[in-house]
Order: sequence, then structure tokens, then C-alpha cells
Amino acid sequence: MTDAAATSAKDQKLKEAYFTASQGQLIWQRFKKNKSALIGAWVLVILILSGLFAPFLTPYDATIAGRDKEYLNGAPQIPHFCDENGCSLRPFVYTQERTRSMATNFRWVTETKTGLEDRRYLEFFSEGMPYKLFGMNFSTHLFGVDKGMIHIFGTDSTGKDIYSRTLTAINTSLAVGTIGVMIAFVMALVIGGVAGYYGGWIDSTLQMITDTVRTIPSIPLFMALAAFVPDEWSAEMRFFFISLVLGMINWPTLARRIRTHLLSERNQEYVLAAQLCGASAKHIIRRHLLPSFTSYIIVDLVISFPYMVLSETALSFIGLGLKDPVNSLGVMLQNVTSADVLLNYQWYFIPVIFFIVLVLAFVFVGDGLRDAADPYSDSKK
Repeated sequence: MTDAAATSAKDQKLKEAYFTASQGQLIWQRFKKNKSALIGAWVLVILILSGLFAPFLTPYDATIAGRDKEYLNGAPQIPHFCDENGCSLRPFVYTQERTRSMATNFRWVTETKTGLEDRRYLEFFSEGMPYKLFGMNFSTHLFGVDKGMIHIFGTDSTGKDIYSRTLTAINTSLAVGTIGVMIAFVMALVIGGVAGYYGGWIDSTLQMITDTVRTIPSIPLFMALAAFVPDEWSAEMRFFFISLVLGMINWPTLARRIRTHLLSERNQEYVLAAQLCGASAKHIIRRHLLPSFTSYIIVDLVISFPYMVLSETALSFIGLGLKDPVNSLGVMLQNVTSADVLLNYQWYFIPVIFFIVLVLAFVFVGDGLRDAADPYSDSKK
């Protein structure tokens, strides 16, 4: 077989694979070509796993104040391999002492490098405080030090480890966003599906409700809800309440898209055939109409996820959402609002970087999925 014939046969196989591929396979092939979306997906997976396994990846409990009472508002401790005393194969941090500046009356941290005895060597898979992970009890942490404590992101004013708080906060914010998205998803499927399939006065009534929810201003609503929430509510009750509120006000957009699609699809031949066969409306919507644009629903959910995280962060940031001792990105962002932090404790801004990266990863993945949701767009050009 000549080279031309081999190339032609290869092209023919590629064409056959393209036209016989499933919708999911076509979307995946197009998604892989989007480099920014692929990088965003990897970053998102890393952040999600970091949040899920935060108790193992972090050396200390993120909820206990005063964990290191001798190191309040402490600067990040960067591991070293070498100093004036020589090099070591094991990374280490220095024992720190706190002195006060007479010029500003602020506390400053000074590294002591007087001898090898001041080194604190890192230990991997070290034993520490017990914790629960997926319902099971563990006490092994990814890293620790042979004596004292280590704070790679520094500590806050109560002595909490910022690294431990950051990973735990990512998990909390993602959990709030997931619950909110699921609530909004279920409501959008039910309301949009019923309105689009039946039409008529049912559609008009449901659309009036949808438009009413969309026109409610968010900030006054949140302030009213904050006044409604009792102060004696536990952190768990506040968590589920915020998730419920976010889900209840974010369903109209997806519901309208589902309604529009069903209005255009309900008179298709395959729907009429199912009706003639005696299929119920519930069966037709669930088994025939909704699966016809499942990819678009998934894309919409992914795109709406960062807005849920942003909403939770904004609520907690202005004091209307989660509060200490719960660790969320919004709660941690409250700590960066003072001039004292800006001038003297810049490491408080480290969780802000994680928050920006998390939102950008969701945005890139959502854009990539939206572009890939139409697998045949290349053939239309």
C-alpha cells in the first residue's frame, strides 16, 4: 500500500470515528484541544482534592484558636536546606523568637540562626492530632516537625495555622456551592420542564414566578435574611441555611433555558410517537426531552458553580454568611480588611490567591465546556 493510500485509509477511519462517536466523546475531544480549559481542569481537580483531604494534608486542626500561643500573627516559615552552619538533606525551619520594635511598637519575628540546635526538621507522614476523614479515624499527617510547630503560611491573630485554615476553607466553600447548585438544579428541572412541556396558562404562571424571583435584589434580601437568622444558630445550621438560600435564588436562569428548549422540542416526531404509545408526561420529559440536551445542562451547572462560591464568599465577607469557627474563603477574607494587616501581616492575603485561582479555574473549565458542548460546530464552518 502506497503512502497516499495509507493516508486516505487513515482519514477515512477518522471520519468514521467522528460520525459514529457519542456526544460525550465528541465533547471530550473538543475540550482537550482547549489548553486553558484543560489546565483549569487540572488545577480544579488539585484544589478539590486538597479540600477533601485537608485534614491529612495539614499539620494542625484549623478550628482551634491559640494552637500556637507563642506565635501569634507569625510570618510564614519557609523550609531551608542550607544556612551558615551547613546544608542538610532534610528540610528545616528555624526556631523563632518574638521581639518588639520601639519605633512602631509592633511585634516582629526574628529568625535565630545561632546553632544547629535551632533547626526544626520536617518529618513526613508524622503522627499528630487525631482527625476524621470520610468517617474513619486517622492521626497521620502529611508533614510536621520534630519539635515545636511549623506554619508555612504563617498564623493569624489567634494563633491558627493559615495553611490549615485555607485548605479547610476551600472544602467548605465548595461544599456550600455544591449544595446550592444541586438545589438550583432540581428546582430548574422541575419548573422549567413543566413550563416547557405543558405551556399555556401553566407556563405563564410559572414564568411570572420565575421573573419575580429574578427581580428580587440580592443585597436587601441577604440583609433581611441575616436579621432573621438567630445568633444562637450553630455553624452547621448556618451552613445549610446559606446553601438553601443560594439554591433558592439561582434557579431561574437554568429554568428558562430548559423551558425554551422543551418548547421547541415538544412537537418533534419522537415526542409525538412517545405520546401515542401512552407514555406519561413525566416519562417523556425525563427519558426523551431532558437527555437531548444533557451536555448543555452540565455546562450551565459548571458555569454557575463559581457564582455560588462568589456568593458565599461575598455573604461571609460582609458578615451575613458563615462565621467563625467555620472556615470558609469568605470568613478568611474578612481578616484582610484592616490597614494593620495590609501594612504588617501581608501573609493574610494568601487565601485570597487561592480564592482567585479557584474561581478562574471554574471559569476556564466552564468556557471550555461551553465551546465543546456543540460537537458539530467545526462542520458548520
